[in-house]
Amino acid sequence: MGLFDRIMRVIRANLNSLVSGAEDPEKILEQAVMDMQEDLIQLRQAVAQAIATQKRTERQYSQAQTTADEWYRRAQLALQKGEESLAREALTRRKSYQDTAEAMRSQIEQQSTIVTQLKQNMMKLESKISEAKTKKDLYIARARSAKASQQINDMMGRVGTGGAISAFERMEEKVLQLEAQSEAVAELGTDDLEKRIASLGEADAVEAELAAMKNQITGGSQAAQLPSSHATINSETDRELEKLRQQIREP
Repeated sequence: MGLFDRIMRVIRANLNSLVSGAEDPEKILEQAVMDMQEDLIQLRQAVAQAIATQKRTERQYSQAQTTADEWYRRAQLALQKGEESLAREALTRRKSYQDTAEAMRSQIEQQSTIVTQLKQNMMKLESKISEAKTKKDLYIARARSAKASQQINDMMGRVGTGGAISAFERMEEKVLQLEAQSEAVAELGTDDLEKRIASLGEADAVEAELAAMKNQITGGSQAAQLPSSHATINSETDRELEKLRQQIREP
């Protein structure tokens, strides 16, 4: 018997695990609100039925009270006519209807208490349903957000474990390596003749710049020895001086 109980507990635990795993929060919340609304419908029907019963009892009470009053008038009439036995019988009937009316009055009080309690319960249930609808929308939004976040995390996990990102990184390194090799080959494959010609051009440029510097130094020193006062030099002297400067500057 103990082994059977343990087996049943294991079976129930597995079933509960399967049910919990298959639960959809959105569907559960929707169903919970629907169940509460069905309970509210049934409660409203119960309230309506209780009110109808109370109204019917009130009519029966009023009718019994009216009949009792009628038998009392009949007893008075019989007694006035000298029919004491009829008057006694009429009073007996009146007493019966009075007892019925009293029972109805007590029942009306009980039914009134029941109706009041049912109305309070109905108002509480309506308030709970309104609150549940608000929470339902909030919880559904949170559940959807959590589900989307979980799906994204699972996707990122699959991408990482699948090696897609690492494959891109390897391809990037390979492309950079190929580009470096291409640049090295291009640099090594440059024509030697072009290099020699380029070096000659660079040497000529250096020599030309050096000659220009020499001319500037020579011309500057000679120009410094010539008089520069414009007050004592006429135009003809200036022309002669310019010729001398040109001769000095020529190599």
